[in-house]
Amino acid sequence: MTASKLPLKRRAYSIAMMAFIIPSVAIAVGLLVALIGFIFYRGFGYITWELLSTARSPLRGTIGILPNIINTLYLIFTTLAIVLPVGIGAAIYLNEYATNRRLVRIIEFATESLAGIPSIIYGLVGFLMFVVVIGMRVSILVGALTLAILSLPTIVRTTQEALKTVPQSFREGAFALGATKWYTIRTIILPSSLSGITTGVVLAIGRMVGESAALIFTAGTGFWLITNYFQALGTSGGTLTVALFLYATEHGDFDVSFAIASILIFIVLLLNFIVKLVERKLRRV
Repeated sequence: MTASKLPLKRRAYSIAMMAFIIPSVAIAVGLLVALIGFIFYRGFGYITWELLSTARSPLRGTIGILPNIINTLYLIFTTLAIVLPVGIGAAIYLNEYATNRRLVRIIEFATESLAGIPSIIYGLVGFLMFVVVIGMRVSILVGALTLAILSLPTIVRTTQEALKTVPQSFREGAFALGATKWYTIRTIILPSSLSGITTGVVLAIGRMVGESAALIFTAGTGFWLITNYFQALGTSGGTLTVALFLYATEHGDFDVSFAIASILIFIVLLLNFIVKLVERKLRRV
């Protein structure tokens, strides 16, 4: 039935809903474009090679964020290496192996509750747990462990929901052909839910890159340039978001802060592109 043949009441309802939906989408997209455009407008002109390739030095009077860029990449890589096996493994167990549905509901409720806790509380708890109780130093490793706990609910819930979208007939067909449960999960279920899993990874990366409150307590604010990855893990290191906060509040240099914000947006877009590229490569395997 075409739109012109619909009853008058349904046509009026459809027109009213479209009149509400289209402006809503336009406002959402417009706000996003305006926000990103304003940040690039204020900060792009202050992105220089000196800013990207040097470290901040009060003695030499240089303003550089190279250590902060490297620390951010170290932190993202370390956090993903910790949280992805644990989060995806937990989601697989909850969706494919767990038989006690009451326990599953309790765990799901716990993960959803953890996702709503403010990040600064994670920073405080991470500092008390890893630094005060265990005796570790304020370092990138402590920051990565804290971010792993912070990102775990996102990875678990998005992966679990992605696994639920795989039709049950896929599992039954594999079992009928004699495949084991793990073989079915590895070769059928995970590839079929890969898009949802990568969406969770992208969301987690976005929160890692944008986090500052939790990292001030755990990773610190150091601006030393350390190229050795394993040495950097045990050293205090400020990320780009921490540097943005310090330049805006302590130094009052909003031009550099907007330049850092522009670089952060570019890094997020680049990491999202890499995740999607890896997803395509895995689909072809």
